[in-house]
Amino acid sequence: MDGTEELRAQAQAWRRAIVANEAEEIGRFMTEDWVLVDEDGVGTRERFLSLVSSGALTHSRMEPVPGTERVRVYGDTAAITARVVNTAHFGGREFHADEWTTDLYHRTGQGWICVLSQVTPARE
Repeated sequence: MDGTEELRAQAQAWRRAIVANEAEEIGRFMTEDWVLVDEDGVGTRERFLSLVSSGALTHSRMEPVPGTERVRVYGDTAAITARVVNTAHFGGREFHADEWTTDLYHRTGQGWICVLSQVTPARE
């Protein structure tokens, strides 16, 4: 078994934790040095989780577009790429995003954990 189905389930559970706005649960899916790369640059795990913990950042939707998810396993490293639509709330405003996301995972003795996430706005 190459871990593909386990990774799909992991990604789904992580999205559920993000929508539940549970910082501690979200953090269980990330390495301590996890980073988010987006149009603003490189963000840290600490910053992301502090925004969620404070309630400054919440999500009410995080769903992959059916048929776009691609999972590849390379030994103890894996990549999941998908087009994801989400709704976030930050700074008193609601944001709707349609993005291509890539999450890089590392397999540990406890299972898969994300080391890096990158998001790119999708074009129609």
